[in-house]
Amino acid sequence: MPILSTFFGIIIRMWHDDHPPPHIHAAYQGFEALVDIQTGLVAEGFLPKKAAKIVKEWCLDHQEELLKNWELAQRFEPLERIPGADYDD
Repeated sequence: MPILSTFFGIIIRMWHDDHPPPHIHAAYQGFEALVDIQTGLVAEGFLPKKAAKIVKEWCLDHQEELLKNWELAQRFEPLERIPGADYDD
């Protein structure tokens, strides 16, 4: 699964040809969650409260880029990296 971004120990990934609705997979210290791109909320799984808040804010800040990557993923095209919340690539 391609990594879109990493920040504060959080890894953001997206599967090619994944099921709707548009979402990302976030992993942090052994926790994993499926996060809705439209709302930034955890739809499945679990993230600690602080990590979930960071992922939500990042997701909403980069919603346009994430949705573009979602479309690319549906067509099995290469995905683009997105800067992290800590401004690290």
